[in-house]
Amino acid sequence: MTDTLTSSAQTSPTAKSEILEIVRTTLAGLAIALLFRIVLFQPFTIPSSSMEPGLVVGDYIIVSKFAYGWSRASLPFNPPLPDGRLLGGAPERGDVVVFRLPRDPSQTWIKRVIGLPGDRIQVRGGQVFVNGAALPQTPMTVVQDHDDPYRQVLEVRERQPDGRSYVTYDGGVGQPGDDTDVYVVPEGRYFMMGDNRDNSLDSRWPRELGVGLLPADNIVGKAELVLASWKPGAAVYKPWTWLNLQWNRFARPIR
Repeated sequence: MTDTLTSSAQTSPTAKSEILEIVRTTLAGLAIALLFRIVLFQPFTIPSSSMEPGLVVGDYIIVSKFAYGWSRASLPFNPPLPDGRLLGGAPERGDVVVFRLPRDPSQTWIKRVIGLPGDRIQVRGGQVFVNGAALPQTPMTVVQDHDDPYRQVLEVRERQPDGRSYVTYDGGVGQPGDDTDVYVVPEGRYFMMGDNRDNSLDSRWPRELGVGLLPADNIVGKAELVLASWKPGAAVYKPWTWLNLQWNRFARPIR
């Protein structure tokens, strides 16, 4: 018995040091992961169809925090910090941006930047005009909506002045939001639109209903990559659905 007690006493400090080392390693790993998430990149899952066809429900995307600098919107829980952005960069027309909804900052939404500060934006007959010039549109193919197979839409390629292009959905003529007033984007704000043009509450609607003109401080980051994509019904708490993947959507750059 004496030998056993002595042996336990001798090994106890070693066991304690091992436990402390495990705790330190775990805390360090958590700190690095938290820093990575806050400062560099953050993942999000697409919950709605407003950015089809480029982004669909179930897409797991990576958002760059450092692309535009950091504001309180970049931090967890949107803490009550002063206005402004640290090392702030400005989004460009055509960027796909994740932001906190102005009327409810607990919600994060995703749309495309259409208008910059000082721009005059109008939609006429479903075509976007920036400072009086129409964004060129090329009709493509009538397809079934990715998330609503009973809905037919026309794929339309829209092109920005810098040559960047992306595909939008057009649900037909005479849809709400196809014709708007002229919006003058004030300093520190952005005009946002969803690519699924007839299924997106965006800057064409006031903030009480849609986005309104988005304050720069509400921007979380730039959407960069679709890392993976799950079919509807998949969930973390349903292990049997983890492989219900949309296999053709792996590692797709967001354009």
